[in-house]
Amino acid sequence: MTNVLVCVKRVPDPTGEVVLTADGLRVDGRFAGYTTSAHEEAAVALAVQLAEPSGGTVTVLSVGSEDSIEQIRSGIAVGATDGILVEADADLLGPADVASAIADAVRSRSEAGTEYGLVLLGNDAADTGDFQVGVRLAYNLDRPVVAGVQTVEVEGEQATLRAEGPEGTEVYEVALPAVATVLEGGVAPKYPSVMGRMRAKKAAVETMAWAGAASAAGSGRASLTVPEPPPSEVTVIGEGPSAAPGLVAVLRELKVVVG
Repeated sequence: MTNVLVCVKRVPDPTGEVVLTADGLRVDGRFAGYTTSAHEEAAVALAVQLAEPSGGTVTVLSVGSEDSIEQIRSGIAVGATDGILVEADADLLGPADVASAIADAVRSRSEAGTEYGLVLLGNDAADTGDFQVGVRLAYNLDRPVVAGVQTVEVEGEQATLRAEGPEGTEVYEVALPAVATVLEGGVAPKYPSVMGRMRAKKAAVETMAWAGAASAAGSGRASLTVPEPPPSEVTVIGEGPSAAPGLVAVLRELKVVVG
């Protein structure tokens, strides 16, 4: 039986306009709405894929405010069993703080009798670009870690993880328990059914208080910037009937017409 813990983060929807907070350190999602990253959606789908055949459980955890329960329940709606909210002001936390908060939750569940063979995270934070939490968490828990994985297979007490490297597919075999960060592309994200949404509303979400102190350790951010949009150019090919030859030339260049 493989129990899997999946860590998700409430982040601004990347399909909306990117607006920074007044201090320039975070993305302001009040205008775009909130979601989880594509990496984390893949991690949830992968966790469900691993746990179901063995009768294991999938727990979705988020470190943040009560609003993050929305993202936790989204994970439950596509197959996770239950959720954990570690209450903290995520804006004040750095990667080291988040890793510490997750590690405390893993130990708390262990003391209560639930062991997680795998802890999965998104490959990086969608709003701040931090790639550190998974590695820091693994060191905190003294577990092996593999970053950027796309598929995972578990047999007994060993996991086989595959990631795409510069020379092709890389295969890692690690003993469980382990930590892995997931890169989208290896497994299709799951979409909630009506029954799944109804089940998610009733599912248990445990709230834990984090006893640590926010230090923002590990972020290293001075500020974020939003790149200027690329300049656009307009070429006038002519006016009235005189524009016809130029228009035909453009259509031929685009291979819309031949000849």
